[in-house]
Amino acid sequence: MVGNGGRTGPRMVGRHTEREAVEELLDQVRDGLGGVLVLTGEPGIGKTRLLEYAAARAAELRVVRLTAVEPETGLGYGALHRLLRPFLNRTDRLPGPQRAALDTALGLVPGPPADRYLVGLATLTLLSGAAADEPLLFLLDDAQWLDRESAEALAFTARRVHADSLGLIIAVRDGLGDNRLFDALNTHSVTGLTEPEAKALLSAGPRRLDQDVAGRIVTGTAGNPLALLELADALSTEQLSGIAPLPDPLPVGQLLEGHFQHLVRTLPPATRTLLLLLAAAPSDDTGMMWRAAGRLGLSARAGRPAVTAGILGRDTPTAFRHPLIRSAVYAGAGPGERRRAHAALAAACDPVRDADRRAWHRAEAAEGVDDAVADDLAAASERARARGGYSQQALFLARAAELTGDPHTRSERLLDAAQAHLMSGDAAAAGTALDLAGAGIHGPVMRTRELRMRATSQMFQILVADVPAMLMGAVTALGAQDPRLTWELLREALHAAVVGRDTVRGTSLIEVAAAVVAARHEPDSAARGRDLLVEGLGRRLAEGYERGAPVLRTALDELRVGGTIGDTNSPFAVMLATACDDLWDVLAGREIADRLAAADRDAGALYTLSMTLLVEAYYRLWDGRFTEAEVRYAEFDDITSTIGFPGGGEIHRLLLFALTGREAELRTAVRLAAEMKRLGHGVLQLMAQHALALFEVGQGRYRQATRHARAVFESDPPGCGNLVLPLLVEAAVRAGDPDLADAALARLEERAPLAGTPWALGALALGRALTADGDEAEKFYQESVDLLGQAPLGLELARARLLFGEWLRRRKRRSDARRQLRAAYESFDAFGAVPYAERARIELLATGEKARRRTEEAGRFELTPRERQVASMAASGLTNGEIATRLFVTASTVEFHLSKVFRKLGITSRKQIPHAIGEPDPAAGG
Repeated sequence: MVGNGGRTGPRMVGRHTEREAVEELLDQVRDGLGGVLVLTGEPGIGKTRLLEYAAARAAELRVVRLTAVEPETGLGYGALHRLLRPFLNRTDRLPGPQRAALDTALGLVPGPPADRYLVGLATLTLLSGAAADEPLLFLLDDAQWLDRESAEALAFTARRVHADSLGLIIAVRDGLGDNRLFDALNTHSVTGLTEPEAKALLSAGPRRLDQDVAGRIVTGTAGNPLALLELADALSTEQLSGIAPLPDPLPVGQLLEGHFQHLVRTLPPATRTLLLLLAAAPSDDTGMMWRAAGRLGLSARAGRPAVTAGILGRDTPTAFRHPLIRSAVYAGAGPGERRRAHAALAAACDPVRDADRRAWHRAEAAEGVDDAVADDLAAASERARARGGYSQQALFLARAAELTGDPHTRSERLLDAAQAHLMSGDAAAAGTALDLAGAGIHGPVMRTRELRMRATSQMFQILVADVPAMLMGAVTALGAQDPRLTWELLREALHAAVVGRDTVRGTSLIEVAAAVVAARHEPDSAARGRDLLVEGLGRRLAEGYERGAPVLRTALDELRVGGTIGDTNSPFAVMLATACDDLWDVLAGREIADRLAAADRDAGALYTLSMTLLVEAYYRLWDGRFTEAEVRYAEFDDITSTIGFPGGGEIHRLLLFALTGREAELRTAVRLAAEMKRLGHGVLQLMAQHALALFEVGQGRYRQATRHARAVFESDPPGCGNLVLPLLVEAAVRAGDPDLADAALARLEERAPLAGTPWALGALALGRALTADGDEAEKFYQESVDLLGQAPLGLELARARLLFGEWLRRRKRRSDARRQLRAAYESFDAFGAVPYAERARIELLATGEKARRRTEEAGRFELTPRERQVASMAASGLTNGEIATRLFVTASTVEFHLSKVFRKLGITSRKQIPHAIGEPDPAAGG
């Protein structure tokens, strides 16, 4: 099972499961679909041979092959550029933002740093477009050596291949590199051959083999095909025939690499040098390799002994017979030999076209401090940053720091490297760079940068408790030097403190809020609304609701008319939702969140988009659009899985579980909230209490609801601290606790007029109705229904009608009660708010009217999450292309999912989708 390049190898034995998987993938591609297969395993296990098998069986497909190489691991987007080179003449067909991102990432044109996920989408669009003309199969070997940016783009593409005549088979060596990006793909672990298969492979060789010896070799190599054959080659004829004893134990541990290195050491010096050049240069740029060889006085004749020895292929004398040989050659060379090879390669690079590769080879050729080379690397790092190649930028800067003589400059470069690591999403590497920079950090600016990056690193790892104190320390270190930077630090500190609440260490939420108020400045015109929102939250926390609410009102008005609403590095939607909830302003929340989502999509900013999607889902819940909320939750899950964000999961569905009565899932999410509090996410615990209160009220368990709602009331967090108030009034009244009900109502009466929104005033009217008697109560109930009907608050409107209907029934006004209860029941039933629908149904029965329990259309629940997403977006009026852009997939994939939706729902037109899935028809103004 050895991939022998140009040398004829043994026939393939075994591997039936793997071959079936390959054939299935090839058939899918031929049928117009797509697929991915990731082959993992130890060196020599047969992954390369399976790629060769796939290439040989890929009739009617265009096959593109790429082998990643270790010396190029740090060259950002280098592997992607090599892979896409045959298709770059098609980039003019890409949508504008995608083309700009890809061109910038590959260094084809100058531009702002490309978002790596927009590059991934451009890669998917480019390849799927090419596959529409001719089905494509990509074979990627040694993927553990991919540079991070290329790996992310390819993993992004692989996750979204579905109906695109595009197949990818990726071979990854176990135990090397960061292969987590490929974890969620269709993965097959390639293991050793069975004993009969291994013996059959050995028997195919030209030398006679004793069966007992064969058994010992199979056992000693665990059926690793390459180890089997190389060990058989290394043993003498007498050992193979059983006449002479075998080594005990068999030399298998480092056998393969050691064996290849031994073969190389027996070759002439010129041949060894040529092999080292081949190992250090990209496999598809033999021109550069031969130019370097010429500088060392080497000719093509130097490669002939390596071909004879089986190191290089006969038909491709510049290709290693097996990827492991390349690694063995490079690892086995001495430091001086490697430096000499890299120096020759640097000299062979075009100083303009290959400036970055030249800088890297110069660095690898350097010995000790070399400021000129360090400066060259630093300049290359800037070009990497401009392309969005942040991991390459970090690598170049870290190496430049090693070569830098001045301690201050060295620390500055390490700080820049840490920042680049953070931009690439590698918080652990950022921490290492910061630690290395520590001794040379002097002055307030450098100290501020260090503290800010350490805080950002903690947030990336969802560790919040210490972040506000870190950022406040950065503010102290900076002093009065840069007011705008001070404001940014305080904004980040406030965000973290709002999330952390009582878990914050080293400072407090109130101290941070007071610092925000004290640092108030005249905001830039473009960022005025955003800055006012931060100031308003600070005042709300430090000075009270009556001081904060007017500033928040102004901020939301500014944000609704235009200006900067966020940036691609900070999840502004979280702060937005907090402010909007504090003013009960669902209209502003929905409108601005939808604009944020559109901006995030255009920029390919997946992290901030994921947070914005949660806010969009949240406001759909309040309007009873549970299916639309589920669509956004599913998209959130997809994105967080793609970017490796550790803060995903069911915890974000607390309200959905509460409203739909999914108690087991709700309790699990509540336990997750408690675990997250230990990481510093104190606000999640309060959100969980709010969800529990909403659930228990729906169940009619008012004492339990009072306990949960009281916890939120006493903590009074911005946002859910206000939303819980009418719920607490209801629970306290029903539980017989009038003092608590009065306290909650008093806060409502203080705050709702300051907010002045229909939701705020409707909540106040409902609270007054619950605590009033006689005709006055009826007036407040009707006022609540009228006010809540003025905003997209279907759920709250239905709750007001339910409470109004219950009040009317208790006063024997059955006809009036039926009207309110019927409207409430039909709404809850349509939403899927099961506990509240059941509560309304029972009340309706008590008036003498029958109401059937909810029955679902069977087809609606046969839809997969992705099909439900596509159906919901089509129901809202989006075209296939618009849906593809939103979901970061291709239009052909959307068309494929829609065809399945039509079949499952038994419909023939997009116009029928809204009714079939229970969503309002946009054409009808729903």
